[in-house]
Amino acid sequence: MRVRSIETFTQGQLGLVRVRTDDGAEGWGQLSPFNADISAIVLHRQVAPCVLGGDALDLDGLADRVMEGTYKFPGTYVCRALTGVDTALWDLRGKLEGKSVCQLLGGQPRAFPVYGSSMRRDIRPEDEAERLARLRDKHGYGAFKIRIGKVCGHDQDQWPGRTEALVPAVRKAIGSDVSLLVDANSCYTPAKAISVAQMLQEQAVCHLEEPCPYWELEWTAEVARAVDVPVAGGEQDYHLSQWRRIIDMHAVDIVQPDVCYIGGLTRALRVARWAADAGLPCVPHSANLSLVTVFTLHMMGAIPNAGPHIEFSIEPTPWTDGLYTPPLMVREGRVQIPEGPGWGVEPNPAWLAAAEYCASQVG
Repeated sequence: MRVRSIETFTQGQLGLVRVRTDDGAEGWGQLSPFNADISAIVLHRQVAPCVLGGDALDLDGLADRVMEGTYKFPGTYVCRALTGVDTALWDLRGKLEGKSVCQLLGGQPRAFPVYGSSMRRDIRPEDEAERLARLRDKHGYGAFKIRIGKVCGHDQDQWPGRTEALVPAVRKAIGSDVSLLVDANSCYTPAKAISVAQMLQEQAVCHLEEPCPYWELEWTAEVARAVDVPVAGGEQDYHLSQWRRIIDMHAVDIVQPDVCYIGGLTRALRVARWAADAGLPCVPHSANLSLVTVFTLHMMGAIPNAGPHIEFSIEPTPWTDGLYTPPLMVREGRVQIPEGPGWGVEPNPAWLAAAEYCASQVG
């Protein structure tokens, strides 16, 4: 069964991919979100020549062929483009076998716990605390993640004193039975991160994400060794050799590959396996309600070292509305892993009709 064609449908920040084989089988996937038009160009110009004519069921082999075939162009966009093909091929395989991707991986679709993920740093601590308590009561969330510090902040807060006010306010509002996670988005030097972690520990924070600039791997490892709050990271990392370093040196306590940034489910599963061998849990990054959250649900429903919950954005995201059906819904703090064949969701025809189209095919 050979890959005959690869089609892209791009609109705004998103791009869907359809792969078809020489015997008419097909599957749907998604490019990495953001600048999807650029990823689509990379797919057709650099990734497609490595995939067309290849064995549609040899996902590991195709992923390696793409990375080796584009070795002159190392960088995130090759992986962002590869994601579209890889995820479409997983969907295709699931539909051929009449199984969900979760089942293909040995798992069973079920309702999986999620944490409500705040993306906001422009909100006052008291307002953030109030809205999270309200969402807890409405949807039954048992965990939330909030944003501390400032993106690449060089030890500076979003405004003076915000983090020190935010964390206690949220903890008080959501109560002691709800897990609290924080994300620093590459804000701190090791000394500052260690200092902040002391306050986080007092507030029973269970997850300190990306405390230091992610490219300063040794800084993150220093923090992980020095603090009791579990350190998480890795969403930005797409080179598997870097992932081996992260895991071998235990730079983090919780690994967070992003299925869409790393090059698809196939490569994300490799990281999860390495982490499992090292005794580390995996909680992938899935910070928007595009198909990345669908991919992550299937993955977490099957891997043995899945963490206790999946990231689920609580922010309105009009740019993901109407992308696929049925939509994901939070009920009693959980989201159902789609049960149908493949990813268990289908692209919205109206969304496809409004998208820019391009195709690459054999011959």
